[in-house]
Amino acid sequence: MTAVNKVVFRTPPTAHLGALLLAIAATPFAFAAPGFFGIYVVPIAMVLWVVRHRTTADTDGVTARDMFTSRSLKWDELASLKLDGGKVSAVGTDGTATRLPGVRLRHLSLLSKVSNGRIPDPAATPEAHGDEESPATPDTPGE
Repeated sequence: MTAVNKVVFRTPPTAHLGALLLAIAATPFAFAAPGFFGIYVVPIAMVLWVVRHRTTADTDGVTARDMFTSRSLKWDELASLKLDGGKVSAVGTDGTATRLPGVRLRHLSLLSKVSNGRIPDPAATPEAHGDEESPATPDTPGE
């Protein structure tokens, strides 16, 4: 297993293009009347959301950052992961669930590597022993 020290899960930077296009489309409205320039708050908020919205996992634990909040959990404080429609939440030993922004089901193997196996890897296959018969071996008639 390869050692991974730190991983950051975030919204792709191309999401800034949506904010840019919205700012361009809002420009005629912003100068239509006094006070309408406040419409630029929406694209600025979108940029801030893309920059702030992320999950950082390292060898010590996991930190979830949202627009206004941040919560860190050590790996020992993590009881389980909650999977809900492709989204992942961390459930602490106190029972509180913390959404992990940017983390999807496909990232669980990477979380397993960065946690040094504290989170089991769902994609890992159990090691097969050579002397055991595979349960998928069909019976051959006539023997």
